[in-house]
Amino acid sequence: MPHLHPTTVATLVVALAIAGLLTRGIPMGAEPGAPDGGNVVVAPAPQGEALCEDYTLRVGGKEVPVYACRVSAMPFNQVWPGYQRPLDQTEAAGFAYWGMSGPVRIEVESKRPVQAVVVRPGNLKINAAVVGNRIAFNLDRPRQVVVEVNGMHQALHLFGNPPETDVPAKDAPGVRYFGPGVHQVGRINLESQQTVYIAAGAVVYGSIHANGAKNIRIAGRGILDVAPFERGKGGGAVRLSGCSGVVIDGIVMRDPDVWCCALFGCREAAIDNVKLVGLWRYNADGIDICNSQDVKVSDSFVRAYDDALVLKGLKFGKNSFDDRPVRNVRFSRCTIWCDWGRAMEIGAETCAPEIADVLFEDCDIVRTTHIAMDIQHGDRAAVHDIRFENIRVEMDDRNLEPRMQNEKDERYDAAPGNYLPLLLVAEIRGNSYSKDAQRGTIAKVLFRNIAVTAPHMPDSYLSGFDAEHGITGVTIEGLSLNGKAVTDAAAAKLSIRKHVSEVQVKAAVSSK
Repeated sequence: MPHLHPTTVATLVVALAIAGLLTRGIPMGAEPGAPDGGNVVVAPAPQGEALCEDYTLRVGGKEVPVYACRVSAMPFNQVWPGYQRPLDQTEAAGFAYWGMSGPVRIEVESKRPVQAVVVRPGNLKINAAVVGNRIAFNLDRPRQVVVEVNGMHQALHLFGNPPETDVPAKDAPGVRYFGPGVHQVGRINLESQQTVYIAAGAVVYGSIHANGAKNIRIAGRGILDVAPFERGKGGGAVRLSGCSGVVIDGIVMRDPDVWCCALFGCREAAIDNVKLVGLWRYNADGIDICNSQDVKVSDSFVRAYDDALVLKGLKFGKNSFDDRPVRNVRFSRCTIWCDWGRAMEIGAETCAPEIADVLFEDCDIVRTTHIAMDIQHGDRAAVHDIRFENIRVEMDDRNLEPRMQNEKDERYDAAPGNYLPLLLVAEIRGNSYSKDAQRGTIAKVLFRNIAVTAPHMPDSYLSGFDAEHGITGVTIEGLSLNGKAVTDAAAAKLSIRKHVSEVQVKAAVSSK
């Protein structure tokens, strides 16, 4: 027998042990020292609900249903044509959810042969064990992760939920309760002091709207699916206008006909632990906060076809909210995958007195296509005091280049190549969405502790409009590429164009 290095022997022993456990039918969660399934809560899938055929899943030794969803297969887009996006530009994917209160063992069996596995966000440093077509890893706490098998296509999205609190009684006043099962409901209109609760194991086919309502709640662990609506007929999964005291918590939103979760002219809203997946149709944005104040979005997962986390100022007629600012908005601890547009965006519509006091913090962009962090300023607002802090951006060498489709039968023919999305952009210029004749300004923008993992540094640029409508005071502090500090504009591949002043690129400031 040839001599083997000790590291090779150790690796072989672990692999054989795992293989033995698998072939004997013993869940890997039963390994000594592995997390058990005592803290895992699983709801069966409703009878008749389509499930994903690519994967089977066990969490803490318990079988978990893997639901089917449709996602974009390529960054190919059109501007609001009179028909829906062709299905041959999309692909099947899977997602699953469960409740957990401590560490768990995740076991995935792929129906396809496994050549490579990546678990994102990469910041978690999860190294999956792979034996044949079986994949296993530990999850330390409730998290949202993506398992990519043999690349980005046909991904598996996994949502570990924290324990539920404040579950309403089925017959409580003002509560519309959807228990386990399939519910065909159409449009739900919420009034003040009302709650929609979607329990784990429930799939509600419909959309939720409210206009001028106060103290409303949308909660649960189940799925809200907009598939029955033709494009533009459902208004997305959740659409709230002029509301206050809003809570949206815990649910999965799937297959919106347009923007998925949108707030217009709202204030005092908290969106937490929502999961947006299966966004493939034209204009399928993730979360859009428009002319709204005092909004928090936290611990959520968004895989959008179009832009993912978005702030806008809109002007759309006599009931427009464009006299209201966008102010005091926080996006925290979110995981983002953007199949076409911008992962984090202000704009392109910026019809508002101001867009200010905005923070994107502690977020992971696992994939994006056009731009990771973008201020696309096309209208009159004074955009200022904007911060992107502790943002981790992942780009690999398999990025598909976005293309516009000019003819109905045109095909997307680009193969993965050297394309990288832009990292950060701040720009003032009129665009096809502009409604104001006057241009605005951008001031006091901070990009702090931006960690990029990529084959090389992606490009960025800053560009003002004219001498009166320019960009002032952009600081890039603590930028890194593959763990190495980037401390000047040239290394950052930052282009500073006309009508831009007071730009700094510098090392991270020590907290000691």
